[in-house]
Amino acid sequence: MTDPSDARGVTITVRDNAFLRISGPITLLDGQGNAFDVEAGKIITLCRCGGSATKPFCDSSHRTNGFASVVRADPEDGEGAAAG
Repeated sequence: MTDPSDARGVTITVRDNAFLRISGPITLLDGQGNAFDVEAGKIITLCRCGGSATKPFCDSSHRTNGFASVVRADPEDGEGAAAG
């Protein structure tokens, strides 16, 4: 299991009007600290729309439920700025 405090090599991409795409060595835990079975090295997508039947994973429900969110990082201060 990957140490959750070690994020080296992990990339999280916020996709426009869609999911979070996560690549790299991760451990995904539920609210009680139990690990989800995530294949080592596999890229995963996590739901942002709330409509997935396979939460926390994305099942592409955002395509049909009207979810809209475009997020951009502000290169000036490193903080994200949401639009939409």
